Amino acid sequence: MAKRAGWVGRLGNRLNRVEARLQARRAEVEAESTGTAAVPAAAPGTVPSGTGTGTAAPAAEADGTPAGQPGHPPHPPTLRDRPEPVSVVPWGMRVAAEVSWRLLLLAGMLWVVMKVISEVRLVVLAFAAALLVTALLQPFVVRLRRLGLPRGLATAVTAILGFVVIGLVGWFVVWQVMENLDDLSARVRDGINELKLWALDSPFHVTEKQINDIAKNLSETIGTNTEQITSAGLQGVTVLVEVLTGILLAMFSTLFLLYDGKRIWTWVQGLVPAAARPGVAGAGPRAWRTLTAYVRGTVLVALIDAIFIGLGIYFLKVPMAVPLAVFIFLFAFIPLVGAVVSGALAVVVALVTQGPWTALMVLAVVLAVQQIEGHVLQPFILGRAVRVHPLAVVLSVAAGGMVAGIGGAVVAVPLVAVTNTVVVYLRAYSRDQLLHGAAAIGPGPHGSTAVEQAAREAGRDQRA
Repeated sequence: MAKRAGWVGRLGNRLNRVEARLQARRAEVEAESTGTAAVPAAAPGTVPSGTGTGTAAPAAEADGTPAGQPGHPPHPPTLRDRPEPVSVVPWGMRVAAEVSWRLLLLAGMLWVVMKVISEVRLVVLAFAAALLVTALLQPFVVRLRRLGLPRGLATAVTAILGFVVIGLVGWFVVWQVMENLDDLSARVRDGINELKLWALDSPFHVTEKQINDIAKNLSETIGTNTEQITSAGLQGVTVLVEVLTGILLAMFSTLFLLYDGKRIWTWVQGLVPAAARPGVAGAGPRAWRTLTAYVRGTVLVALIDAIFIGLGIYFLKVPMAVPLAVFIFLFAFIPLVGAVVSGALAVVVALVTQGPWTALMVLAVVLAVQQIEGHVLQPFILGRAVRVHPLAVVLSVAAGGMVAGIGGAVVAVPLVAVTNTVVVYLRAYSRDQLLHGAAAIGPGPHGSTAVEQAAREAGRDQRA
């Protein structure tokens, strides 16, 4: 019993010391926040000095027995003696909590924005395409204005010529495909027969009966899924209507952006809070220059790829060399992924029509041109202003494709490049504002963590 009583007494003394430390810490926090000197907290069971006695005396209980004596339990801490919960929570945990709820708020806002974009995807993609076409055509409008043409006439001439060129390219691709479709179908049948003969002579011991069974199963599958194929065709008609609607929206948006782009930008600046307008006004022209450089550089790189790969395919006598070159040009607007898809298409056509040796030669040509593009053309033409890391390119293309299909994959990389330019400029702008003594933009810090941190910094400055 004596050992147990001694252990209980030591435990009570340790609890008293912990309580004293918590009270001292609370007094320090209160002193730092109010700017007064900290009063040392008295140990539990004593009366603070200065109350008329000169020395600390043990506090007495109601029955006259001093508190803290052996055999008498100490007072439990009252609510007033307990420290504030904010001061007990570790600093790192409080910072992590504040960062976490802000991240959750941003994630929720981003989710809502993506849902809205997915609902009006056609309008968003049409406007994004209009921005890309406007960035490509605006220099021509500027040059015509310098030659003395009015703004409306310069805009009309540029837009009409641009739309005519785009329409002629599309018509040429369709015409070439329709002209070579019969020849390509015959060569595909010949390639399938050659593949069948190779499978019969291969060491895999494939019999003709197995090949016929595979063909029969394929035809039966097509016959049983006629309704699905018909519904897919109807969906294709719906998609065609949506594409035509998007093209019309993009054309009208391009006209207004070319003619009235500055006033539209001024109106957009009016939607921004007044404190943030100087930064936005500086970031806007830089973002537009980045977008213009990206579009013009991508068009030039895609044109070089299409010419050289198309010449290689033509000299290797692969059919439909010109349509394949046009496909390579169009797919080049999807970085990394588009080059792989268009190159694979050219290799497959060469394999089916000309055999494996020609396919290997086409693959070598495609790889050589793409290496020159990645290491010479893009750094030289696009420059460092619009350079995006390959990992960011792949992730942005994948995210854009998941959200909005091929159109999302096309606009994802220029969106990332423009965002990078805006963020870098705004960061430098904020740093310059602070260096020149300008007031910080936005409200001051709030919340327990920020207030206490500001109080500590103020006290540190006063002591210095």
